[in-house]
Amino acid sequence: MTHYWFALWGIVFRELFRFVKQKERFLSALVRPLVWLFVFAAGFRAALGIAIIPPYDTYILYEVYITPGLIGMIQLFNGMQSSLSMVYDREMGSMRILLVSPLPRWFLLTSKLLAGVFVSILQVYVFLMIAWFYDIQPPIEGYLWVLPVLILTGLMLGALGLLLSAFIKQLENFAGVMNFVIFPMFFMSSALYPLWKLQESSQVLHLIAKYNPFTQAVEFIRFALYGQLNQEAGLATLLAFVVFLMIAIIGYNPSKGMMKRKGR
Repeated sequence: MTHYWFALWGIVFRELFRFVKQKERFLSALVRPLVWLFVFAAGFRAALGIAIIPPYDTYILYEVYITPGLIGMIQLFNGMQSSLSMVYDREMGSMRILLVSPLPRWFLLTSKLLAGVFVSILQVYVFLMIAWFYDIQPPIEGYLWVLPVLILTGLMLGALGLLLSAFIKQLENFAGVMNFVIFPMFFMSSALYPLWKLQESSQVLHLIAKYNPFTQAVEFIRFALYGQLNQEAGLATLLAFVVFLMIAIIGYNPSKGMMKRKGR
């Protein structure tokens, strides 16, 4: 078991070291949700007129409502950026060296996911610290309750990015695919507005948003941040993680997945 731990910490340390060196990545991960929180929230609050929304069960500021959605945004973009680095490593050859090690392929890919999740959680807590000074102050216990939820949602969104990286051949194509995945997932979810608002507008959009894995992740975070457990969202997030990871592992299998076809 020792070599498993050495491999895990080596992968995590490498990802953390890369993150520390890329200060622009950290700033961009914070600027994006902060712009939504400080600038766009004022207009959305006036337009949507949000009232009583679970788990709050009281009248709330719109900024309080979208904070879990912005946390999900941080994890979603971080998962995609981590997968972008995997495409780059594959082109440079370092990913190939990692995957030919004697350790199981699923363990290596999961370790890579855990490294990305660790980085995303650091970003989330810095964002929550800034939001605290903007009068978005969940219960102190919520910062602990949300931690295991952030691990699972980060794994799920990271596994989605890992799946995409397994089926993309060139680095240049990944940016376009990221935009094609990120923005529909984010806007067609409950990150910015509750599902009942979407239902009032369009039944089709409501159904898409309801079964959107990102919606389940956001609702899981939203309830946990205020000390409640959304079992349905948790199970949906876990199921999506397992499915995404299994397909990604198959995709990175040189005898079965896309890696074999790329070799041709």
